[in-house]
Amino acid sequence: MGLGILDTALSGLTAFQRSLETTSNNISNVSTEGYSRQRVETATRREQYTGSGYVGSGVSVVNITRSYDQFITGQVRSSTSAYHDVDSFYTLSSQIDNITADDTTGLAPAMKSFFDAVDTVANDPTSIPARQTLLTQASSLTQQFNTLNTRFGELRDQVNTNLETDLTEINGYAKALADLNVKIVADIGRASGREMPNDLLDQRDLLLNKIAEKVDVNFTNQTDGSINVFIGNGQPLVLGNSASQLSLQSSATDSTHKEILLNGQDISGLISGGELYGNLRFRDQVLDPAQKQLGTLAMGLATEFNSTHQAGFDLNGDPGLAFFDLGSPVVQVTPHAADDNLLATASFVAPSSSANLDTSYRISITGTSPNAYTLTNLSSNTSQTGLDDTTLATAAAALGFSITFSGGSLTSGDTFDLSPSFNAAGTLKVNSAITNPKQIAAASSAAGVPGDNSNALALADLETKTLMQNGKASFTQVYSQLVADVGSQTHAASVNRTAQDTLLKQATSAKETVSGVNLDEEAANLIKFQNAYAAAAKAVSVASTLFDTLIGAVR
Repeated sequence: MGLGILDTALSGLTAFQRSLETTSNNISNVSTEGYSRQRVETATRREQYTGSGYVGSGVSVVNITRSYDQFITGQVRSSTSAYHDVDSFYTLSSQIDNITADDTTGLAPAMKSFFDAVDTVANDPTSIPARQTLLTQASSLTQQFNTLNTRFGELRDQVNTNLETDLTEINGYAKALADLNVKIVADIGRASGREMPNDLLDQRDLLLNKIAEKVDVNFTNQTDGSINVFIGNGQPLVLGNSASQLSLQSSATDSTHKEILLNGQDISGLISGGELYGNLRFRDQVLDPAQKQLGTLAMGLATEFNSTHQAGFDLNGDPGLAFFDLGSPVVQVTPHAADDNLLATASFVAPSSSANLDTSYRISITGTSPNAYTLTNLSSNTSQTGLDDTTLATAAAALGFSITFSGGSLTSGDTFDLSPSFNAAGTLKVNSAITNPKQIAAASSAAGVPGDNSNALALADLETKTLMQNGKASFTQVYSQLVADVGSQTHAASVNRTAQDTLLKQATSAKETVSGVNLDEEAANLIKFQNAYAAAAKAVSVASTLFDTLIGAVR
């Protein structure tokens, strides 16, 4: 009898000791990121049959498990990815929104001041101070164009830095996951699959959440306990103990445009979710369109003002010079050609009119021998078809560029996307040949009639004329459209960010309810297990006394 009681009591001591150790571990890790509360699972030992019935033989520690819900954990991971996507998009978009819509950093006040100066010259065309003010305001306007373009370039550098940082962190997480796979497989094998290495599994879930902050991530469980991890639209990041390598590479046609490579393959278009996608979306949906629109406005303003200014005469009776100089901005070209050796070279050509200027175009090869092309405006989705080499050159020049092909063969189906305005705002300046306010062509004839302001009035009228977008928009309206587009996307991102933040907090709260450590609950468990341990120890003492009594009786 004493031995039976002793064995049962000792099993209780062991079970309650494990429970106390596990509870202590929970309390110690209350602030550990990613830790899941653990609990001891127990089961009664097989009872023993006696002539008077079955007698229990104590308790066994079956397993130590973590409080874990796969569905809720997956919800936290997807919410994390969605939130960090919209958060990074909003953070970057709001910067453009602030600089374009602000009364001091935006372009609208500078354009207003410039045309006010033109009005002043029209009101007093012989006034040298008024003419000098116009030159000063023109210089300020071009500087504002340059400054905005520079700021856009700085934001692009920031995006590239963010991408580089994110990829470095993802590569580190992937390597750590591959190493964890090896350890988890070994530990599960050591326990013959009956017990799980809880701490290692928590570390793996935490790494998956860290990756989810950077990019959308999914995984599949393997029979040996390891996982295969995929990002974006199913690109493999970790396969067992092998981690892939992400890297950043400049586009072949634009050193500032970065592409994301996975083991050397471009996956930029396959990325979704997380900070990576938020940065890419901002670049492609907000930054690039805004910079192109700004450049198109610079081209349109310079083209129309030059044309009108050159139609007049200055105070010396000389024909007006081109007032603005667009310089030689680099034309952005993105080829999609079958022949890798084919080189498309585009150069800037000052357009003769602003009516058909837009942000982006596409040249499609529709035939060879002889060559045939289609030129499409990607903004309005209008096309000029049936062009040959000569008519393509004429049509392209009207839009601000020329293009030549070399080094390879054109193939039907090849396309080339171009943006002649992409860098135009950065090169705009006042014509350096205009060094004297007398050179402002305010008159409409060379006769030198005092007070002739006909051409100055024509220049002032340019402010409100709808000369751009096929006669549908003025210069001010083009810029207002830029501000409105950026503002609407920023506002939508703000609303979405708030919603995703709420969803993430709800998912995190649900996970904490299931897996988090509650100190009050653990303190209560500590007392319960302590008392149970003391009771089991008392049973051991009683069993010892009974055993001693039995031995004494035999003697």
